[in-house]
Amino acid sequence: MEKRKSGILLHITSLPGSDGIGTLGKESFNFVDFLHDTGQKLWQILPLGPAGAGNSPYQCYSAFAGNPLMIDTELLIEDGLLEEAAINDRPVFQKRKVKFEKVADWKYSVLQKSFRIFRVHAVHRFQDEYWKFLDEHAWWLNDYAMFMAARNHFEGLEWGKWEEPVKFRKADAMDILRDELSDEIEFQKYLQFVFFRQWHRLKAYANQNSVDIVGDVPLYVSGDSADVWANTDIFKLDDQLKPIEVGGVPPDYFSATGQLWGNPVFDWERLRKRDYDWWVARLHFNLRMYNCVRIDHFRGLESFWSIPAKEATAMNGLWLPAHGHALLQILKDHLGDLPFIAEDLGTITSEVDKMRDDYDLPGMKVLQFAFSTDAANKDLPHNYEKNFVVYTGTHDNDTTLGWLKSAKPDEKAMLRKYVDRPIEDQLRKLVEMAFASVANIAVVPMQDILELDTKSRMNTPGTSEGNWEWRFQWKQLKQGQKKFLKELTSKYNR
Repeated sequence: MEKRKSGILLHITSLPGSDGIGTLGKESFNFVDFLHDTGQKLWQILPLGPAGAGNSPYQCYSAFAGNPLMIDTELLIEDGLLEEAAINDRPVFQKRKVKFEKVADWKYSVLQKSFRIFRVHAVHRFQDEYWKFLDEHAWWLNDYAMFMAARNHFEGLEWGKWEEPVKFRKADAMDILRDELSDEIEFQKYLQFVFFRQWHRLKAYANQNSVDIVGDVPLYVSGDSADVWANTDIFKLDDQLKPIEVGGVPPDYFSATGQLWGNPVFDWERLRKRDYDWWVARLHFNLRMYNCVRIDHFRGLESFWSIPAKEATAMNGLWLPAHGHALLQILKDHLGDLPFIAEDLGTITSEVDKMRDDYDLPGMKVLQFAFSTDAANKDLPHNYEKNFVVYTGTHDNDTTLGWLKSAKPDEKAMLRKYVDRPIEDQLRKLVEMAFASVANIAVVPMQDILELDTKSRMNTPGTSEGNWEWRFQWKQLKQGQKKFLKELTSKYNR
């Protein structure tokens, strides 16, 4: 990633469109056109998995599956996999927010209709492609489809509360349930076939237009996921398959009591005995999905904050060693250069810095963190080295305009040393600071291009309500904003 480039951070769900949620259809192609027209080389997104509790893309039912809510209904009609009449009764959805429950209620009924058409009328047209997909993805898809079908069968209960023989994956019980739920299992596989078909069409279009897609791999997986249910041996679980220890981070910038994520932590010794096969497969899979991958909570590959499962906060944990070096070396032996970005925010040790640098991975800088101390602050552009990605903010930050309005007095005073302008002009100046920096890559959330305030924030860590809902509308994008982005990209050789 030596060449200077820039891009926009926008999740698929935040795109406009009529389905109540951003999809892989026409509007995603329009967004690629916008990126191409303004000279952007990167589109960074959040994880694409089927979101679980709280609709968080960082708490998915699978580390491999795609979210069926992102399937575009109009593309299904184009492909002969849905009749137009099926979307005639589409509800009127909010344009500025995703109402996940309302979208899911409508969309799954439409997707069921599509599945029936596929089985009765279209299977012969897609037969070779479908069977090839099932064959290539069987190693994760069979467990995932069974998991989702069983989850529906057990009325949405998390898998730890299922009937014991299924919870423990006893062969006889699994065979009986597999027969009983065969239609639902096939439906789940069909959803993944359609999702990946639409996804790879979009990725190919982006790449043809000189836009690379940056994906996102959360370090941990959700406890209520096909990944844990089907691979209990690689997580620290007790004899009832409940987590003994869970992940999080100690008290930091975001929270005085730390962040208790609650995800089961990996048993790295067990992974070592398996040659890290699950992790290697996961990262290889993501590199087929995306051109480059951000590894979220990268420091957890060097050492991780392990919290006893009974704790109410993340304060009483322990740093334990992970085997990131061994894992990254296997991947380097396979791939040569590693197209990863290390999310190395927060308190980072010299060991984490060394692991990042040993594999020549770019780290992250965030301008919203740059004004909290003095001129030596590592997030200030004059302290950067080239091999970094600079962001004005991330999906976990307020929008930059929101942050500017709510910054502490000492941050505002520090900011004025660098940007002595009215608040409306400070936002554009910060975007320019990112683009002007020596960092090889600059990425700006779409909210900052649109100059939006806190109401358009994507996520507030430590809260469970109202996150991940934000969507934009094309009418919010002014010609002056588009011109500013294009000129900035050219001016700073991005």
